Amino acid sequence: MAEITTTETTMEKIVSLCKRRGFIFPSSEIYGGFSGVYDYGHYGTLLFNNVKQAWWKAMVQERLDVVGVDTAIFMHPTTWKASGHVDGFDDPQIDCRKCKSRFRADHVLESFSVNADKQSIEWINTELDKLRADKKLVCPNCSSADLTPARRFSLMVKSNLGSPVDELSEENVVYLRPETCGGIYLEYKNTIDTLHPKLPFGIAQIGKAFRNEIVAKQFVFRTREFEQMEMQYFHHPSQTKEIFEKWQKDRWAFYLEYGIPETKLHWYKHEKLAHYASEAYDIEYNYAMLGGFKELEGVHARGDWDLSQHGKFSGIDLSYFDEVTRERFIPHIVETSVGVARTVLAFIDSAYTEEEVEGETRVVLKLDKRLSPVKVAILPLSKKEELTKPAKDLFAVLSKKMFVEYDETQSIGKRYRRQDEIGTPFCVTVDFDTLTDNAVTVRDRDTMKQERIPVDTLTEYLEKKLSV
Repeated sequence: MAEITTTETTMEKIVSLCKRRGFIFPSSEIYGGFSGVYDYGHYGTLLFNNVKQAWWKAMVQERLDVVGVDTAIFMHPTTWKASGHVDGFDDPQIDCRKCKSRFRADHVLESFSVNADKQSIEWINTELDKLRADKKLVCPNCSSADLTPARRFSLMVKSNLGSPVDELSEENVVYLRPETCGGIYLEYKNTIDTLHPKLPFGIAQIGKAFRNEIVAKQFVFRTREFEQMEMQYFHHPSQTKEIFEKWQKDRWAFYLEYGIPETKLHWYKHEKLAHYASEAYDIEYNYAMLGGFKELEGVHARGDWDLSQHGKFSGIDLSYFDEVTRERFIPHIVETSVGVARTVLAFIDSAYTEEEVEGETRVVLKLDKRLSPVKVAILPLSKKEELTKPAKDLFAVLSKKMFVEYDETQSIGKRYRRQDEIGTPFCVTVDFDTLTDNAVTVRDRDTMKQERIPVDTLTEYLEKKLSV
């Protein structure tokens, strides 16, 4: 019987597990790494794909009122002028002149319990000057007091797409999209014209976004290249309150369904709203590895700002005509937005478990079976062909139904531990008795109980177990 010793995670434990077991690697590691950018290994790719598939299933496949798109990373640069990103998508930056470290000024002020959210550069510098006068403002890295004033740092990533580098100017610059919803707004009209959906309806997308973060840290929680899962729900303004509350309920239920305890989630209400927003809440997850509750997913009521702006800047009519009420209006939007990496990190953090088993510590990821990178591991007890052949035959059969891994290296105990650490729900051991009784031993990840199952019924047995 396993005794759970701790489920508390730390950054060191999670980073070690992800590197050791092939989930996540620092990008360009052989060249010393590249700050704020990560690569995903075999198991990380499988887990990420399963999370995205679960989101897509809940948001598009199982709904009558949401359709999907996949829009380009590069869009006409006026897109970001209309959305306000070119003029206002930035963070306040300060630098240490001594050690050359760079910091977000609002985060520095937060360490002194000064809330600088959405404040102007002038306001931030006034607060920084107060701290300087009191000799409290020093570099967090080297303790030098020689820090620059705060200045605007644009989060937009520029490209020279279609233009030589030496001719690049603000007139012909293009941007890597800072969020995926921009593409959804640009495809709103095409969606209306081709699919003819009736309001209310949503458009969902999963895709890459890019932000030139001043300080990218906290592992994959905050990176410069990331993937978003976003949905924009278009509706009549009279429906906003009802629709907003419905999406809050649905998005909260998603995390509970996939195994995150309700005690690790809470709602954070934004008190300071964007000028176009009427309501904004975040689902926050208690990331033990990050020291507490952090934003996981946003549910925001954005009004008609986005379509109005793109209609204004493009000159295209983006209004909607209701044939029943004979009313023409610009649809309002409720947005749900979540990062894939943050979601994966929450699932790993929640699933990470350490158990005492026969005097040794067993690390196991108790992921929901639908999210587990590998569903079943086939483990021949010996490398002898009389066992490896039937084991590989089993792999050939099962791999047509589910993601299966074959492993014949090291002792069976070490192989079990490897599969525990990547979250594999079931291990199937082919032993010498299999040659006579045509049965295999199936080990459950969570309970470690073993059951003898006939080969002829193994597929049915596993499919049933994996479906609940």
